[in-house]
Amino acid sequence: MRYATVTLTWRGRRLTPIDELFGHSDAVRVESIRYVNPVSDDDRYVELLEVRGDLERVRSLLAESSDALEFAVTGSNGRGVAYVQWRSADLVDELLSILREHEIVVDWPMRFVDADGARGLEITAIGTSRAIQRAAADLPDGIGVELERLGEYEPGSDPEATLTERQRELFDVAVREGYYQVPRETTHRDLAELLDLAPSTVGEHLQHIEAKLATAYATSMR
Repeated sequence: MRYATVTLTWRGRRLTPIDELFGHSDAVRVESIRYVNPVSDDDRYVELLEVRGDLERVRSLLAESSDALEFAVTGSNGRGVAYVQWRSADLVDELLSILREHEIVVDWPMRFVDADGARGLEITAIGTSRAIQRAAADLPDGIGVELERLGEYEPGSDPEATLTERQRELFDVAVREGYYQVPRETTHRDLAELLDLAPSTVGEHLQHIEAKLATAYATSMR
């Protein structure tokens, strides 16, 4: 059994109506899609989204949207999960159809990333080598794909799976803010202000995170 982690990008099309809705707000950000699935046969989807920012703004945007048929938002301290039902969109229809046709399993969640100045979605697909290759070849026009990782799938084989939820949060912020760019685009102090932590605490956490990731990666290469 193989896995492939890829980043998909799209221009001139919308992935889902809800992603587009949040994409125009500076107050909230969709971090990942925890799950998405069609609802019966009436062109609706149900989706669980991990959101960050002003949760009241999340609720008001969904309430104002004609695309959100039903929704509920839960969470605190600027982190939450939104349950949303919405009408289908062409792009997500095509992508999920490809996964079903080639019997690909998704290792949830799908994480939103910034890719070359565009909105991207990082997906880990699990299946046979042939199935993964055929699925990649069937991606619709206008979808960019970049391979991030490829290998034999084992539960917990992803180095980031060794991190705690709090460590994952800090690591995601550090990557997004450019801490690992060369030259670095942010500092421990900047990250500390974003996360309401002491700079020394950020430094200590990053050391533990980097040690875990390095160990897990070295083990996976043996």
